[in-house]
Amino acid sequence: MLKRFRTRLADVDALPQLAILGLLSGLLAGGVIILFRLTIEYIQAGFLPGGDTENYEALPATLRFLLPTAGGLLIGLIFHALNTAGGGSIQVGIVHVLERVAYHQSHLPLRNLVLQFVGATISLVSGHSVGREGPGVHLGAASSSLLGQSLHLPNNSIQTLVACGAAASIAASFNTPLAGVVFAMEVILLEYTIAGFTPVILAAVSATVLTRFVFGADPAFSVPTLQLASLYELPYLLLMGLVIGALAAGFIVSLKWITEASSKIVIWQRMTLAGALTGLCALIVPEIMGVGYDTVNQAMLGQIGLGVLFMVVLFKMLATTIGLGMGLPGGLIGPTLIIGAAAGGMLGHFAEMLFPGQVASLGFYAMLGMGAMMGATLQAPLAALLAMLELTANPNIILPGMLAVVVSGIVSSHLFGRESVFLTLLKARGLDMRNDPVAQSLRRVGVASALDPSFVHAPRELSITAADRLLEHQPQWVIINDDDKDEKLVLLAAADLALFIKTQRETFDGKIDLLEIPAQRENVAGIPQQATLQEAQDLMNEKSVDVLCINITPANNTFKNKKADIIGILTRKNIEAHYQRNI
Repeated sequence: MLKRFRTRLADVDALPQLAILGLLSGLLAGGVIILFRLTIEYIQAGFLPGGDTENYEALPATLRFLLPTAGGLLIGLIFHALNTAGGGSIQVGIVHVLERVAYHQSHLPLRNLVLQFVGATISLVSGHSVGREGPGVHLGAASSSLLGQSLHLPNNSIQTLVACGAAASIAASFNTPLAGVVFAMEVILLEYTIAGFTPVILAAVSATVLTRFVFGADPAFSVPTLQLASLYELPYLLLMGLVIGALAAGFIVSLKWITEASSKIVIWQRMTLAGALTGLCALIVPEIMGVGYDTVNQAMLGQIGLGVLFMVVLFKMLATTIGLGMGLPGGLIGPTLIIGAAAGGMLGHFAEMLFPGQVASLGFYAMLGMGAMMGATLQAPLAALLAMLELTANPNIILPGMLAVVVSGIVSSHLFGRESVFLTLLKARGLDMRNDPVAQSLRRVGVASALDPSFVHAPRELSITAADRLLEHQPQWVIINDDDKDEKLVLLAAADLALFIKTQRETFDGKIDLLEIPAQRENVAGIPQQATLQEAQDLMNEKSVDVLCINITPANNTFKNKKADIIGILTRKNIEAHYQRNI
């Protein structure tokens, strides 16, 4: 039964099977996010004044400096020790997820999941200026990927599981199921498909239901329903989009520069320095510490003055780019919301000065700034708009929000030439998403759904009678089992063998040598049945072959047990035909 389930998942339209996996991955990812949040909040409540998990502002100045410094040192020592011990590179966060999707068939390792959980917990508890959503996406995506790997599912379905885990984590972290779905499609998969939407939606729903049992169903921010005072404010919103788009571009440039400039520093020294610099920022503006959603809520209620908002924008950007650029495990989605809300609140103050009593409240502008900054930084406008809607439960935000989000995104991407912050950081590692339409199409299909099962095995030498028996079932291919070439297979077109027998039957005497007769022969490589068509195409290009044999087990492109391992043949023509049918 599981074998049939795997085979069906290799197809491009395996919707019922993917729906089941979406539900399972949502529950799994939701459970991991609940554990992650409860761990952080339990520790924070144990030492922060009043048991308030956001109350870093009430800490003495000495602790505001020492806490992030000690946290950076501890994370640095852990990562340095593991890096020295070997076992592969230490990569965490959304950029790591994108890298694994693009280059490792969406297989995320357990080791990095554990490191993300531990490292991000220390980072958040010690008050660093990072968010919990980025680590949450990694944890959710990795837990779903490991589910697929443990069941030996085709890689095309594991990619969908990674998107399910990412959507579930955003939904569970923010209580925003719809924004989680769109985030997964816009940021992780970089495409919208019906087959992708359904399991991702189910994952977001199941994770949200699970977390609402634990944390409740209230929106993340408790603010009154606000709205535009007049349509005459729309030109000012254009200006707001320009300002926040420029701010987002500056954030991306700064983060990229610090990432590249600090990459040569020893990891424990780098993270300790990041902690110390964060501590210095916290001495001046304590609001930059921790997740900071209390600051966002106050900005939306109009309770923060212009000077404090300016300081929050300046020092939150500085502390976040330093911390994340130097490698501290944490997310940047939360910080962009805080920076955007503070910047929007500032612009609201200016609007009130210019047009007293004629504009929307300061909190309304803070909401718009939050979405505009997130959209421009992530280059995910729809996810930002829906997050703004779900976080505030305010439908009046949609019309002005659309304008602010789109303008800020265009300014950042076209006026300043900035890509999504995640793609920028990925390219800083010398990598890219390789997300052209052909690659997208081929990644959605497993080799098992396009293979040709019509083949037979044959020894190198055989009689005409034995050859006739082989051809009785009209195979397309003959796999030549040459004992002298145990690691290398040669494929013979069955039609050529039939033609040779037909023309030589009356005169030929002796055994047929399948490696010597006039025929079309192909050297082949092996690929496991879990692979996608994109992997198959890449392997053909790498090995300079036009035909692959599909193995039931990952055989590292060798064939120790040829007859037991091979389940089908895949040619370039098969790949091209499958692509043509699905474009």
